Amino acid sequence: MAESIGYDDTPILPGTRWHVHDGERPQPPVVDPGTPSTQGEPGRPPSDAIVLFDGTDLSGWESAGEEGGEAQWKVENGYMEVVPGTGSIRTKEEFGDCQLHVEWRAPEEITGDSQGRGNSGVFLMGRYEIQVLDCYDNPTYADGATGAIYGQYPPLVNACRPPGEWQVYDIIWEGPRFDGEELVRPARVTVLLNGVVLHHATEPRGVTSHKVVTEYEPHDEVGPLELQDHRDLVRFRNIWYRPLQDYDEG
Repeated sequence: MAESIGYDDTPILPGTRWHVHDGERPQPPVVDPGTPSTQGEPGRPPSDAIVLFDGTDLSGWESAGEEGGEAQWKVENGYMEVVPGTGSIRTKEEFGDCQLHVEWRAPEEITGDSQGRGNSGVFLMGRYEIQVLDCYDNPTYADGATGAIYGQYPPLVNACRPPGEWQVYDIIWEGPRFDGEELVRPARVTVLLNGVVLHHATEPRGVTSHKVVTEYEPHDEVGPLELQDHRDLVRFRNIWYRPLQDYDEG
C-alpha cells in the first residue's frame, strides 16, 4: 500500500469537506505550460488553451460591423495585419471570464505621434478596450496610453518596447454580472504588458468609449474578442485564451 501523501487527522477547512492537507482532495489537472515567444517566433500556447489565431487564417474571425461578413485583414508570415478602412474584426466564438494572451506589433516606421502612432485596441467582450498604442518615447493623454482601460484608467507604468518589436499582453478578465438591468458585480481586469503589471484587479467604470463618461450596459456573460481598425498597420499573432473555472473538487 502506498504511503499517504496527506493527513486525515487535521481540522476541516471551513465551508468544505476537506481536512487541512487532505491527501484525498482531488489533484489539479496537469497542463503543459507551452513555450515563451521570441521576437522571431510566437511561443506555443498552454495545452488547455483555446487558440483564436494561430497565424494561418481568419476563419475564426468576422467583420465587427453590424452586418458581419468576412474579416478583411491581411494574414502572412504567421501574423494578421490591419488593412486600414476595412473595419474592426471580432471572433466568431464568444467567451467570458478568462486568461487572454495577445501579441501585437506597432509599425517599425514612425509616421505619427500621440494617438496617431500604432493605434489599435483589444476589446474584451467587444465592449471594454485595453488600448494598443506605440507609446515608446511617444507621450499621449494618460488614459489613452498603451495598456490603458481606455478613457478610464491609465496603466501603472509604461512598459513599451520600441516600435517594430513584438509586445505581449496577458490579461485576466472577469466580466460583470447583471440581474436583469441591475449591475450586481462590476468587471475586474488584471493586465500585464511584456511581463509587467499595468492593472491589478481594476474595475472598469463601464463600457469604454471616446471623450465621454460611460456606464455599464446589461449584456450576456459571454462576448467576442474584438480588434480595432484605427487605420494603423498594427500586427497581431498568437492569440489564445483559457476559460477561468472554479477548482473542480470532484
